[in-house]
Amino acid sequence: MAESYDVIVLGSGPGGYVAAIRTAQLGLKTAIVERENLGGICLNWGCIPTKALLRSAEIFHQIQHADAYGLEAIKAGFKIDKVVARSRAVAKQLNQGVTHLMKKNKIAVHMGEGKLTGKGKLSVTGADGKATELAAKHIIIATGARARDLPFAKADGKRIWTYRHAMTPTEMPTELLVIGSGAIGIEFASFYVDLGAKVTVVEMLDRIVPVEDAEVSAFLEKQVTKQGMQVLTSAGVESLTPDAKGVTAKIKAKDGKVTEHRFSHAIVAVGIVPNTENIGLEALNVKTTKGHIDTDPMCRTNVPGIWAIGDVTAPPWLAHKASHEGVTAAEAIAKELGNKDAHPHPTDPKNIPGCTYCRPQVASVGLTEAAAKEKGYEVKVGKFPFIGNGKAIALGEVEGFVKTVFDAKTGELLGAHMIGAEVTELIQGYTVGKTAELVEDDFIQTVFPHPTLSEMMHESVLAAFGRVIHI
Repeated sequence: MAESYDVIVLGSGPGGYVAAIRTAQLGLKTAIVERENLGGICLNWGCIPTKALLRSAEIFHQIQHADAYGLEAIKAGFKIDKVVARSRAVAKQLNQGVTHLMKKNKIAVHMGEGKLTGKGKLSVTGADGKATELAAKHIIIATGARARDLPFAKADGKRIWTYRHAMTPTEMPTELLVIGSGAIGIEFASFYVDLGAKVTVVEMLDRIVPVEDAEVSAFLEKQVTKQGMQVLTSAGVESLTPDAKGVTAKIKAKDGKVTEHRFSHAIVAVGIVPNTENIGLEALNVKTTKGHIDTDPMCRTNVPGIWAIGDVTAPPWLAHKASHEGVTAAEAIAKELGNKDAHPHPTDPKNIPGCTYCRPQVASVGLTEAAAKEKGYEVKVGKFPFIGNGKAIALGEVEGFVKTVFDAKTGELLGAHMIGAEVTELIQGYTVGKTAELVEDDFIQTVFPHPTLSEMMHESVLAAFGRVIHI
């Protein structure tokens, strides 16, 4: 007989394990199914271990510029195997943390390949080939996504890498090609250029980090070019041929000219593919669009009792969006099962911040200036530079700016865009403001502590309304 639960979560990434914890907190008998590592890609091979790598590169960069702070340091060096080992140790610690949270919340863990076999039914095939049958009133699909391969050059882990290979290099690249300048591509480009590799970034669109505000993209390109990175926009890789010593790439430039280049390694960062194959969606007629599962704002699919969250659904494909959707789905399920204390709220994509941890960092929430104008808004835009902030000067981090976009008629914050040191920590202030539907006067009347980088957020709002103080 199948083991029976109120909720089964398929996938234990930042969406899945959070959904399982919240359903358990709400008194529901919960199981989670994972085929590889608890914590999923984010904790084990994505968000967290990459930040550990970037931290090593940041410290290496600071040591090389110690004299700017009146300090003396011996010649800086690094051992790539030790840098990687630290990153893996961080991932292991977090994996163990999720394991503890499952036990703490009395969540049953089933390791193996999960597949929907019918309404409310799921089969888990373990490493030994044996299948365990599970049943539940509700099933949450949180199977995530994987890196997209180039059709003409699949990653081999030796010369052509995905992000996963780039996190555990067996050797340090000397000349690195990065294909794609989204968050993953530009973060790895930043990591390797700071460690001394010669890095070329190829982006098919007309600017790097193309989802960001145009001014942020332009500023970032200027900064990474100063660091020695070569950036080719409106360009494409026509072919990629690996051999024992490196990779030969044919690159088509914006003028249409195709040239051949040699690199020691290449990283392919051209998007993701949802993990929707072989999990039983077809048998239940679960609707998808380009492989991603269709859901309503409460994370319901078109099939009653089947829910979906995270990268397996619509964008933005971000860990914190997955976690938030996990809570939304858990509370919606609890409400359907009669819990009167559950009050689910739909997830609003406009209030989900995005963060990129290159050097300098990039962060944003809401509409870009161009997108706001395209939607018909009359806008007021404020911008404040890092060079006008006392804390930034004291830190020696004067490159960057904070930009805010408001509805001129209502004072609504439409979007906020930042580039510079620690902006990934600052953006949440604007995210809270957008979620709470604050208007310009709320920000203006807020007292920001001094001296902090956060004062630039205040000044940017003031600038939008002609009241800026420090420039």
